[in-house]
Amino acid sequence: MSDVGAGARPERILELSARLNTVAGEKIGEIASVNRAAKMLVVNAQVVAARSGDAGRSFMVVAEEFKRISGQIDDVAGALEQQVRGDLTELSAIGGAILGQLRGQRLADLALNAIEIIDRNLYERTCDVRWWATDSAVVDCVAEPDAAKAEHASQRLKVILDAYTVYLDLWICDRSGAIVANGRPDRYAVQGKSARDMSWFRDAMATKSGDDFAVADVTRLEALNGAPTATYATAIRKGGLANGAVIGVLGIHFDWQAQAQTVVDGVRLTPEERARTRVLLLDQRHRVLAASDGIGVLNETVKLDVGAGAMGSYSKGDRTVGYARTPGYETYEGLGWYGCLVQDAAAI
Repeated sequence: MSDVGAGARPERILELSARLNTVAGEKIGEIASVNRAAKMLVVNAQVVAARSGDAGRSFMVVAEEFKRISGQIDDVAGALEQQVRGDLTELSAIGGAILGQLRGQRLADLALNAIEIIDRNLYERTCDVRWWATDSAVVDCVAEPDAAKAEHASQRLKVILDAYTVYLDLWICDRSGAIVANGRPDRYAVQGKSARDMSWFRDAMATKSGDDFAVADVTRLEALNGAPTATYATAIRKGGLANGAVIGVLGIHFDWQAQAQTVVDGVRLTPEERARTRVLLLDQRHRVLAASDGIGVLNETVKLDVGAGAMGSYSKGDRTVGYARTPGYETYEGLGWYGCLVQDAAAI
């Protein structure tokens, strides 16, 4: 008895179709071979009957009848081959289409799961920055700046960093963009430098209330030793109040490479699938933000066909691509990023 559960894979349809095609071809060939041998016997019988004259006349009748039957066998074998080949070709096509749909849907589901994990992770970053911007040490550092307050704020930021290991550094900037305190001054000597020309600083300064935040595209920050960084920021407001006057900016730098790599490496694939699948996180322009193979991060753009909508799949030669656009999480709408899996076909 066969183990149905062990073979219950979509690929099994194509495997069985290929096996049936091979077996059918072999058996039809065997029929043709046996029939050819029978025809040779008919010819020999006809020759013997002809030489025997009247004595071989009845034998000739039998030989002729056998010849007629042999011709019918050829017709039946030919019709069988044509019908079986046609049906098996159709079965293979249907099986391939079903397999493609199942594989594509699974890849799209896995892509959605990956981008949802990122969304939830980054939602927490938006909460962190808005919360920490109200910390008294952070507010005092820019409200009444002096060396002691800056040192105290740096110490406070270090405590936060020790507890939240997903960050590279936290920066406090005054209204002019000057970095007056950071959490890891021993690692990143940024105090006294300016963030004025960085988009996240300008966007944070323009926020309307303490409920708002700014975010920058993932990029390599020279000030953080060129590490890939996702920066979230918000305005520091007088008194730590949501409607207080803007007196500075808090920028928090998420350790993108380590965290994103964990997400793409954690997608649930079998070892066999992993060997032929590339898991990607893409930005709104389809630039590679993270890749399971580590290739093309922040410099490769994938030609992703999103014609099916926010979530879908499609085939490209022997490859199947599944993708899903960020659905957002809670109050975080996302940045239009995508989860994407590119999988080569399995060998049959």
